[in-house]
Amino acid sequence: MDRSRHLEILSRLAAQFPVVGLLGPRQVGKSTLARTLASRWPGATVFDLEHDPDLARLADPHLALGGLRGLVVIDEVQHRPDLFRALRVLADRPGRPATFLVLGSAGPVLLRQGAESLAGRVAWHELRGVGLDELADPDLLAFRGGLPPSSLAASDDLATTWLDQYLRNLSERDLPQLGIDLPPVAARRFLTMIAHVHGGVLNIADLARSLGVREAAVRRHLDVLEGALLVRRLAPWHENLGKRLVKSPKLYLADNGLLHALLGLRSGGSLLGYPRLGASWESFALAQVLERWSLGWHEVAFWATHAGAELDLLVPRGTRRFGFEFKRTAAPGLTRSMHAALADLALERLFVVHAGPGSFPLAERVDAVSIERLWTDLPSAP
Repeated sequence: MDRSRHLEILSRLAAQFPVVGLLGPRQVGKSTLARTLASRWPGATVFDLEHDPDLARLADPHLALGGLRGLVVIDEVQHRPDLFRALRVLADRPGRPATFLVLGSAGPVLLRQGAESLAGRVAWHELRGVGLDELADPDLLAFRGGLPPSSLAASDDLATTWLDQYLRNLSERDLPQLGIDLPPVAARRFLTMIAHVHGGVLNIADLARSLGVREAAVRRHLDVLEGALLVRRLAPWHENLGKRLVKSPKLYLADNGLLHALLGLRSGGSLLGYPRLGASWESFALAQVLERWSLGWHEVAFWATHAGAELDLLVPRGTRRFGFEFKRTAAPGLTRSMHAALADLALERLFVVHAGPGSFPLAERVDAVSIERLWTDLPSAP
């Protein structure tokens, strides 16, 4: 699969910064991408910290890394967060004899260590999964998600079998390592509860009651899952509009394939009968827009009033504002909520991303954009 866009981003960052961090959930393709980059860099060295000999070689990081030149890849760096202190010293050497590419399934400890030890020396890039510019099949990606072993599987059945095993490993091994102190069965139940409220406004109290734990424990678990890039919270937009606004975030599972596996949906056809199909499609389309405009979740918001008006995605760019609505229909039209968002938020433009085949203007400042043509018909980020 051609992942040239991400390779270009990593190459550009590596030319500017002595340390580049490539973050993403497990099995999203970080190692493959890093090794592809290393193959283009003469004399590159690769360490995999889940490989015991490589882990042993880095017992003394200054000794092991100090004499290396060119690109040095350190995979699964979350196993040795103390390496960041050594990298700070190595990054400050005159002439910059080596560039370090560190890969990790991001967690709070990893990000904190990197931010504190390498401030000003490191650039981060997040790999979120297969996008429409890499696999132009929106129906397949909307159901299977963006984890390559799922999205590239030969059938829906093979994809869901792989996703089930992924979730089992996540519940039994990865989440306890990240600090979620739940038995595997309870961890899986917690993820399933998140799947059932996917795309809705977060209610900590409801999740705590359902799981039988304190609200503080749910907040801690969600923080861990968000740090591991497995769930996302979309912040509400706040400003004094003279209206009562929704002030709790929306909660999403980061990958649609995992969402559907947790819900027991085994094929794209079964998804069509899912009562909350709109929420599933919304999260898929939203993620594609963020990728198209190279936006982080911290840069965007949603807007909703208690009177019922809402906007799925608000992108503020300085004093300019752009809105997105996501409609799983081939014939999108203007709604009261769109009129309210245009007026109340003073949107410069509103894009209605839909499931039909064509892109066309809907009204002044409103354009319908086909998900199939998102990368060609949606203008570049302002």
